[in-house]
Amino acid sequence: MDISVVILAAGQGTRMRSALPKVLQPLAGRPLLEHVISTAETLKPRQVCVVYGHGAEQVLEHFSDRDVQWALQEPQLGTGHAVQQAMQHLREDETVLIIYGDVPLVLPATIESLAKAASDGPAILTVIETDPTGYGRIVRDPAGAVSAIVEEKDATDDQRRISEVNTGLLACPVNQLGPLLDALKADNAQGEYYLTDIVAAAVADGVSVAAVMVDSPTEVMGINDKLQLADAERAYRERVAASLMTDGVTIVDPARIDVRGTLNCGSDVIIDVNAVFEGEVELGDNVSIGPNCVVKNSRIASGTTLNANCVLEDAVVGKDCDIGPFGRLRPGAEMKQGSRVGNFVEVKQTILGVGSKANHLTYLGDAVIGDGVNVGCGTITCNYDGANKHQTVIGDNAFIGSGVELVAPVNIGAGATIGAGSTVSKDAPAGELTLERAKQATVKGWKRPAKQ
Repeated sequence: MDISVVILAAGQGTRMRSALPKVLQPLAGRPLLEHVISTAETLKPRQVCVVYGHGAEQVLEHFSDRDVQWALQEPQLGTGHAVQQAMQHLREDETVLIIYGDVPLVLPATIESLAKAASDGPAILTVIETDPTGYGRIVRDPAGAVSAIVEEKDATDDQRRISEVNTGLLACPVNQLGPLLDALKADNAQGEYYLTDIVAAAVADGVSVAAVMVDSPTEVMGINDKLQLADAERAYRERVAASLMTDGVTIVDPARIDVRGTLNCGSDVIIDVNAVFEGEVELGDNVSIGPNCVVKNSRIASGTTLNANCVLEDAVVGKDCDIGPFGRLRPGAEMKQGSRVGNFVEVKQTILGVGSKANHLTYLGDAVIGDGVNVGCGTITCNYDGANKHQTVIGDNAFIGSGVELVAPVNIGAGATIGAGSTVSKDAPAGELTLERAKQATVKGWKRPAKQ
């Protein structure tokens, strides 16, 4: 069975009170619509068609690299009218799955079940709500078959007491959907063409409508304001944490972890509170992440420890390394096996060799540092001359004293020692002690300035 997916994403989202279109509002670091497109793609559909409208330019620009069809809905006259805009992209011999750009938590297995249920006619996704206020009610005949969906504004008092509600998600053979859409009328309180009206129309034509019930209302919650967005963020976080713990990850507090991308973990990984993972992150076996760490688009190999309050971005960390607390690895930082970056050390576009260490208060930028190197407290690689970046190269087993400034481009030979407080602007030979200090002088009788 061929499937196409239509995502309705044209709504304005006025309750968001934001210049950003609703479907671009961020959930776990990605737009709501991004979540929905990614879920749709798991079905491997023939195509994904997005019906857009409000904030058209912003939406198109954000998803310019995605392989989707676009259908403009202008003006916006309801969900039925929205689906009509996508019909030109559908084939008569396939099933169309209709989902929403502001319903980001629906699971692939759920929409797959819905699509399969629509082999012979329309199928709708329903859920039991303890408070169904605002939802379209599922009306069933005495035999229990679905007979209609009634929106709350058009419902009777008895119908409003129904707790089974419409989620809005629907699947239908395209050859049946077309005539049903053509027959829609806007004779309702909103003056819009409701997609839900095709259910009653199908029943009137003698076509049975299947209903697939989802277990959790959270999975099909729509996002209309910032409160609901926060609820969805919480639900997403809990879902990801549960999946990680099922796979063996130890999470100290599942309510205090944020995964805003993809997190792949080996065995016996420990994640402390308030950890944030963005983009593509990989943690090897026995990695320990301390509290308040942020890791973005980075790989951390087995046995490495991130102590508290570290920030990593586009970094590669080898086995058995130690970072922080308060360590920062910027893009291009690479730590080889057994190396260490201590508190208040910043590393950018630098390779730190096997077993090398910079324990405190140091900046290493645009450098290649060999194995077994000790970089003393307060050392700076002066890599920027105001116009261009330059590289510092430090050979194996060199010792850099405290408070040293290495003015790039400069080479420090293997086994060299640089005396504390030196400003080194010329190459230092291997195996030798290099010092560069001004002559110490005492100015007798000098007085500190006093406040007037």
